[in-house]
Amino acid sequence: MEERTLTEELIGYETSNAEGIRLCAGFIKGWLESRDIVARQIGVRDLPVTIAEVGPQDAPRTVLLHGHVDVVPGRPEQFKPRLEGERLHGRGAYDMKGALACLLLALADLREQDQVRVRLGIVPDEESEEEDDRGGDRLVEAGFVGDFAITGEPTDMQVGVAAKGVLAMRIEVLGRAAHGATPWLGENAILRAYEVFREIESLPFASRSSELFDRPSINLGR
Repeated sequence: MEERTLTEELIGYETSNAEGIRLCAGFIKGWLESRDIVARQIGVRDLPVTIAEVGPQDAPRTVLLHGHVDVVPGRPEQFKPRLEGERLHGRGAYDMKGALACLLLALADLREQDQVRVRLGIVPDEESEEEDDRGGDRLVEAGFVGDFAITGEPTDMQVGVAAKGVLAMRIEVLGRAAHGATPWLGENAILRAYEVFREIESLPFASRSSELFDRPSINLGR
């Protein structure tokens, strides 16, 4: 089965690091080109964003397919795919090398049709904590827009129609140093930061709900 073979190939790339991401993106570009699909790559922080498309450019509708190659770090043996029963195991098999294989094969299957334009965008940094410069931003800047979008994120075989957005804030809180024996002569920046966090939690958006999401999630980090 080609889906399994391609997924195993993708799992084999250790895409939790920059070198593995570049190698995997190179494999994907070559795989597409071997099927007469023109693919190009643009950069984001020295990592490749892959774009390919099939179908007529003047089609009345454009469908976007979206995926990512990066995975969270794992042990070396986790990048060696193995089949147990009907389940394929390996780092990223679920999120989202398996879906990425399906998106690639779908694009290849659709290359001869002339009813719709289908564009594939593959980013290298979905799992990254980078906030200001993302592969998705590069896709939009490159004109990667359409009428309908499908992303391969795992949703347990249920159609997901929305995702939570992200508001990231960097807040600098200043304190004043003091000796541990006389803390009242200083001001603890950590305690002040916690007070700021509690004030953020009291803002209206922190308890706002919708038909799709009960509540937002708020996290204090670093």
